[in-house]
Amino acid sequence: MTSSTAAAAPPSGKRSVRRWRGRSQDRYLNRELSWLEFNERVLAIASQPELPLLERAKFLAIFATNLDEFFMVRVAGLKRQMAAGMAMTTSADGLTAQEQLRRVLGRAAEMSARHAALFSDEIGPGLGSAGISVTRGARLTDRQRKTLHRMFVDRIFPVLTPLAVDPGHPFPYISNQSLNLAVIVEDPGGARRHFARIKVPPLLGRFFSPEPGVFVPLEDVIADNLKRLFPGMRIIEHHAFRVVRDADLEVDDDGAEDLLEALEDELMRRRISPAVRLEVEEGVPGYILALLRRELQLDEADVMRLPGLLDLQSLWELHALDRPDLKAVAFQPQTHPALVPGDDGLPDVFAAAAAGDVLVHHPYDSFATSVQRFIEQAAEDPRVLAIKQTLYRTSGGSPVVDALVRAAGSGKQVVVLVEIKARFDERNNIGWARVLEQAGCHVVYGVLGLKTHAKLCLVVREEDGALRRYVHVGTGNYNPATARIYEDLGLLSASPALGADVSRLFNVLTGYAREKDYDGLIVAPRGMRERVIGLIERETLRARAGKPARIVIKVNNLIDEAVIDALYAASRRGVRIDLIVRGICALRPRVEGLSDQIRVRSILGRFLEHSRIFWFANAGEPTVLIGSADMMHRNLDRRLETLVAVEADDAKRRIEAVLALSLRDNVGSWDLDADGGWHRVRPGRDEEPVDLQGWLMQRLPLDGMLLEPRGDGRGA
Repeated sequence: MTSSTAAAAPPSGKRSVRRWRGRSQDRYLNRELSWLEFNERVLAIASQPELPLLERAKFLAIFATNLDEFFMVRVAGLKRQMAAGMAMTTSADGLTAQEQLRRVLGRAAEMSARHAALFSDEIGPGLGSAGISVTRGARLTDRQRKTLHRMFVDRIFPVLTPLAVDPGHPFPYISNQSLNLAVIVEDPGGARRHFARIKVPPLLGRFFSPEPGVFVPLEDVIADNLKRLFPGMRIIEHHAFRVVRDADLEVDDDGAEDLLEALEDELMRRRISPAVRLEVEEGVPGYILALLRRELQLDEADVMRLPGLLDLQSLWELHALDRPDLKAVAFQPQTHPALVPGDDGLPDVFAAAAAGDVLVHHPYDSFATSVQRFIEQAAEDPRVLAIKQTLYRTSGGSPVVDALVRAAGSGKQVVVLVEIKARFDERNNIGWARVLEQAGCHVVYGVLGLKTHAKLCLVVREEDGALRRYVHVGTGNYNPATARIYEDLGLLSASPALGADVSRLFNVLTGYAREKDYDGLIVAPRGMRERVIGLIERETLRARAGKPARIVIKVNNLIDEAVIDALYAASRRGVRIDLIVRGICALRPRVEGLSDQIRVRSILGRFLEHSRIFWFANAGEPTVLIGSADMMHRNLDRRLETLVAVEADDAKRRIEAVLALSLRDNVGSWDLDADGGWHRVRPGRDEEPVDLQGWLMQRLPLDGMLLEPRGDGRGA
């Protein structure tokens, strides 16, 4: 990671490190390598010594989770291309699948080694000094060992199953993301050695504490008691290893008579999918590694030798400890000022939305007293006749699901679209679908061939003898847990036009309607790409006419080549463009003759920047869109997504101010250069630190923060 105090420099000029030569492969950055650079930024946060130790541990856990998902989906996809004889198929940037796989594996191995070393050499010892000591088996005292032995006998031993490998016992199946011990034992007298595998049970938790402040990894507790598992045998050696498998589902919902059953079958097949990565502790002897590689059918490049503890996702367990002195200061969201209490002392969301659109910004505005309250109030209100809701991901014990169940129980018509193909949440969502069905809700699974990623809730309420529709359109999931740590926007509205649009869309989702035209809602896969490009081209035409023009787009990922090409064309005509891209960005900024006017930055911090915002200057009457869609092929072509125009002046000003503040941030921001390198933004010598998330948490004023076309491209 390169840092630079000059990262706030204008998009044009010295930071343009490449001249456009017209080659198509030079137009785009590689998406897989760009994703790894995103995880590099996560690792950079974990490396910051000024952060509290458990916050740093949290970011180590996030890095580990991210990397697992990358291998389970993206690396697995490249391997499938190779297996299908498509090794020479090229990506948009001109790399073959074989070249991408080679680069990705090399980069991931280097990052993983630094990730593991950061814990073993720095964060782990720091936690130990602060009274949270992750103690390995060799460093246990006799007293600690005796306590752990009792725990082993009472709580661990009964659930362990050592599996031998010999002519009568084939090599066992190693499940995805499982932690294991490879054990070598010897017959009495040394006649023969044997290999055995022990799965470390994930349901028991990763750490056992023999005394306050001491936390021993479960695999070390097991390793310290191997003689009880192999009585009469001599324990020669043992080593931890971990396997990651292909976990991307392929369900043909066009041909499935029962999508729920088809998905459950595919989830069963996922268990026996090919391995894509093997993690081992440093020092594993070659003969054990050769056995594991042979049985798992992995190449040497698929092996990651790591110092210290494997599977640092388990650091979430340490982060959950009651040690506020080692965490960020607790933050309490506040109720949006427009959501005033009703007669029951709770916010009256219907009254607020009827008075005018309400833009809520999570986690700064409380999800519980806004979106969750909207659904709960609808469930309890006798004048509400129907609730229609999409659910992509939600939390365990979800109050949103509970409210929908209560609504159905009270006789309201409740329709819930549960996206059971939401990646890695498939099993949870199947469970929610069945709970809702049993409660009397009408549960549907969306449009054939598409994932439904839109975040929508429609409430139909009887008022003064007529029906009125209330809607919520958001950028994030109906998940109270993630709403506390994901930054998202949501629009609560009683607009008749928007209500009619959302009603028509739900008819598409639940019936045979083939609606294509909406008054204000923009819906993928039909027309969203074209509408976004059309708005980009409108700014381009203004710039061609010599008039000020400006575009600011905030998304999680920017990959779609057609959208990128439209942004390049706008840049060449002089449109000032700022892109705030948290994750993958395939666009090359600051290329002379191609993207001189484009600046790309990424903001990472305490909260996950998750909202999608599209802001176009439009001659001083900004067009502002928010919604669920990133600029990716899957979102624009294979998902049902929505974008909605924000019409209320106060809501538009709020979004504009947040974007302007985002472009001033010099605490949690990185800038992208033309070759794909990210540079940490630092305050200049005479500049004050500007922390976007800290500013919003403190609810500091946003007055005067505007996005205006400016000649030098600096600031907002």
